[in-house]
Amino acid sequence: MTNSSEKMKQRKVRTGVVISNKMDKTVVVEVSRTVMHPVYKKFVRRRKRFMAHDEQNVCRIGDEVMIVETRPLSRHKNWRVRKVVKEAALPGGSS
Repeated sequence: MTNSSEKMKQRKVRTGVVISNKMDKTVVVEVSRTVMHPVYKKFVRRRKRFMAHDEQNVCRIGDEVMIVETRPLSRHKNWRVRKVVKEAALPGGSS
């Protein structure tokens, strides 16, 4: 039998921006990517929103976070926040 770590499937990882944190232990993360249009050969931005589990409620709107795919946690929630890559600037700015 082979080692169990070799059989483990690599989980999908995405980086995006938190656009909503109104729910308890859940954030909405928007992931943007650019793809080339097949006919017009112009780069087009594609966006997708994911609901992600945030156990400690640490994410704020505007934070850049890394999310990882996981088992279904609820009807729409199949991702969880791995770490906050970059925190959002404070709305008041530095005085």
